[in-house]
Amino acid sequence: MGQRFEGKTAIITGASRGIGLGIAKQLVAEGARVVLTGRKQETLDEAVDRLGGPQTALGVAGKADDAQHQADTVRRAVETFDSLDLLVNNAGINPWYGPMVDLDPRVARKVFEVNCFAALAWVQQAHHVWMKEHGGRVVNIASHSAIQPAPGLGIYGASKAMLITMTKQLAVELGPNIRVNAVAPAVVKTKFSAALYEGREEELSASYPLKRLGEPGDIGSAVAFLLSEQASWITGQLLVVDGGVTVGEVAE
Repeated sequence: MGQRFEGKTAIITGASRGIGLGIAKQLVAEGARVVLTGRKQETLDEAVDRLGGPQTALGVAGKADDAQHQADTVRRAVETFDSLDLLVNNAGINPWYGPMVDLDPRVARKVFEVNCFAALAWVQQAHHVWMKEHGGRVVNIASHSAIQPAPGLGIYGASKAMLITMTKQLAVELGPNIRVNAVAPAVVKTKFSAALYEGREEELSASYPLKRLGEPGDIGSAVAFLLSEQASWITGQLLVVDGGVTVGEVAE
């Protein structure tokens, strides 16, 4: 795809490893400068080194739902790389696995705080500081558990369903100069989702029409497309990247 993002700057939340780092690798490979967020500065520094060093990447540690961290990251992105053209809301939590009927409401509130309200706050910050005047593109990372029930993942799926609805609403409100889309992965082989597949990867993969689980690069390629000019007439949409498992489950 060449250098589709030459001269562009992206913030990717939750990007010290896994899907977020996979997205960052794809964008850097196509010319972007990236600002990564995560909880630990040491892990972010390692990611920055893997992406080519401070000429192409910056790591800013903090909690995704912390307003000061959001403001500082957006400010540093513009100060360091002179723009903020792209935003990927990838940070998310899933502290509960089990029936929703047994869920502590305090845990549920925290899930929505990070997975939904923080994502909105990042968009607001990016809009206020740069995108309102210059335009931009946003991709929110949802989940296939938002599309249909997933055992044990009820509150996580519910939060991602809200994120999808927010994506559509923001696309309407922020067009035409800002495009907002979402990607819904199925199980991707990362530390975050390890409990879902470790020890049963072959069995789980068999339920996918493409007979494998996702890799971070699979999501990186999809996100890069939605952020690129090749998707210039696409906004408010959900791209499901799931190895066909959603279709396969319906077919069964």
